Amino acid sequence: MPAHYSLTETEQAVNHRLGPLPVQREALAAISNLHRAATAVRNHLENSALRTADLTWSAFVVLWVIWIWEEIETRHAAAEAGLSKGTLTGIIKTLESRGLAQRTQHPDDGRLTLLHLTPNGLHLMHHLFPAFNDEEAFVVAPLTPDETRHLADTLRRVITHLEHHGEQRRDDLHRTTPLPPRRSGRRRTE
Repeated sequence: MPAHYSLTETEQAVNHRLGPLPVQREALAAISNLHRAATAVRNHLENSALRTADLTWSAFVVLWVIWIWEEIETRHAAAEAGLSKGTLTGIIKTLESRGLAQRTQHPDDGRLTLLHLTPNGLHLMHHLFPAFNDEEAFVVAPLTPDETRHLADTLRRVITHLEHHGEQRRDDLHRTTPLPPRRSGRRRTE
């Protein structure tokens, strides 16, 4: 389902709200459009290619991570998929109940769990991914091949920058201000 307000309407409302605030508008526009594009792409893919397999975006990403790495520790799968370990656990339970993924104990360290796809999971990914990729191509259809490569390279630079410098930046920002504990959106009870 598309957003209630168009991109143009949203940009106008943001400009009105910010007025004379001293902000870096180019950075704001880039990150806002990145978020809005990611949401639009995710919604499109969930309601097209992934809908036929009855998969959510997060479940597909977990299947993708396991498929690519063939066997992966749960902690690494969570990090690669950008999920918390708790969220990954719920997704894996669902994928196991559908016969698509399986957990096994690490052979060298019984405290660790490995994930791999079942034969049904492998079969699904071999058939689903080409349809998923067709929708990826649909999403970038307005771009030329050079523009598509440039977009991928530009986003890769943003990701690499955060991988190399993001943790230090966050540490620097939080050095002087103690952070409250994470509460998953719940109100503090006293």
